[in-house]
Amino acid sequence: MKQQILIIGAGFGGVWSALSAARLLDKHDRNDVEITVLAPQAELRIRPRFYEPDVHTMKAPLNELFDAVGVKFVKGAAESIDERSKRVSYTNAAGIQGTLGYDRLVLAAGSKLMRPPVDGMLEHAFDVDEIESATRLEAHIKSLKDKPVSAARNTVVVAGGGFTGIETATEMPARLRAVLGENADIRVIVVDRAPQVAAALGDGIRPSIVEASEHLGIQWVLNATVAAVDANGVTLADGQRIESNTVIWTVGFRANSLTEQVQGTRDHQGRLHVDQHLKVRGHADVYASGDVAYAATDDLGNFAAMSCQHAIALGRYAGNNVAAELLGVEPMAYSQPKYVTCLDLGAWGAVFTEGWDRQVKLVKQEAKELKTQINTMWIYPPAADRAAALAAADPLIPVA
Repeated sequence: MKQQILIIGAGFGGVWSALSAARLLDKHDRNDVEITVLAPQAELRIRPRFYEPDVHTMKAPLNELFDAVGVKFVKGAAESIDERSKRVSYTNAAGIQGTLGYDRLVLAAGSKLMRPPVDGMLEHAFDVDEIESATRLEAHIKSLKDKPVSAARNTVVVAGGGFTGIETATEMPARLRAVLGENADIRVIVVDRAPQVAAALGDGIRPSIVEASEHLGIQWVLNATVAAVDANGVTLADGQRIESNTVIWTVGFRANSLTEQVQGTRDHQGRLHVDQHLKVRGHADVYASGDVAYAATDDLGNFAAMSCQHAIALGRYAGNNVAAELLGVEPMAYSQPKYVTCLDLGAWGAVFTEGWDRQVKLVKQEAKELKTQINTMWIYPPAADRAAALAAADPLIPVA
C-alpha cells in the first residue's frame, strides 16, 4: 500500500507543497507515495489581485497541472482533523461527507478576513478577501451608475490602511470613473486607526503612499475606527458620519480555523509555530505551509508574512520536506532572508522596496511595470508540463 501525503488547501502554499513533493519523488524515482490535495476547487485563486477589476478571471485551473505531475485532487472542504487516527473529514459540493487518511499531513488552508462585531458590518460592508466577495463588490460598483447622483453614491470608504486597504483604495478612483464617468465628483476615503498614513508599513515607503494619495485625491481619516455600517455610510467611534453606498472592510486576517484542531503554539493570527523544516512543533507527522505557518525566515527574528511571496517558498520547502521524511532523505531548512514589497498605487504607479525596513528601490512607472509582471506572470502556477512544473518547484529557487 502506498504511503499517503495529504495536503489541505489549493492556495499558493498548497499548490507549491504538492509540486515540490512530486518533484522529490520524481528525483528519487519513487512511486510508492501518493500525493492528494483536498480543496473546494481545483483552481489557484490569485488572491493578491482581488482589488483589481475583472476579478472573476483571476484564477488558474489546476486539474491538468496536477495530472501532469501525478497529484490526485479531491474536491471538498476539510472539516475536521483526527490526529490520532490520521484522518481528515470533508464534505463535497453535493453535501456528501468523506474521509481521507494520511501518513503525513500538510496543512495549507490559508487565512480569512475576520469581521469584528460592528453594527451592520455583515449586512452592508464589502470585502476583497475571496473571489466571490470581490465579484459582489465589482457588481455593486457597476450598479452605481443606476443610482441617482449623490455624495453617498460617489463615495467609497475603505476601512483599514494596511497593504490590502491601500491597494484597494488607490485602484478605486479609476474603477469609479470607468462606471460614473471621467468627470464624476468622486471621493475615496481611507479610515484607519493609526496616527499617520500607512503606519504599519514604515517610514521608508510612506512618502510614496502619501504622494500617491494626494495625486489620486484619496483622503485619510486617521486615529479613527468604524462604529457602525449601514446602506448609506459609516459612523465612526467619535460620532463622525461619512455618507457612502460602498464600504469596504480590509483589515484583520486570521489563519484558517482548522489550525485550532491541531495541538500547538499559535501566534496572534492563529498561525501554528513550526520548526525549521516546517513541521508543526510537537508533532511527528503534521506540517504547515502558507498563511497557517508561523515560520522564521532568517536568524534575525523575522517571520513569514501572510503573502504569496512567502507562501510559495513555504510550499516548496514543506512539500520537499514531507516527501523527504517518507523517503528517508535529508530535509531542507526553510530560509528566505530576502524580503521585498511591491505595492500597487493605482494610476500613480507603484512602489518597490527591499528589506524588512522597506528601502525604496523603484517608484511610479518602473515599479508599476514590475508589479504588473508579478501580478500577471510570477505568481501564477506553471504550465501543465511535467518537467517544467517539477523544475519550478525546487525550494532553492528564489521567490523574490
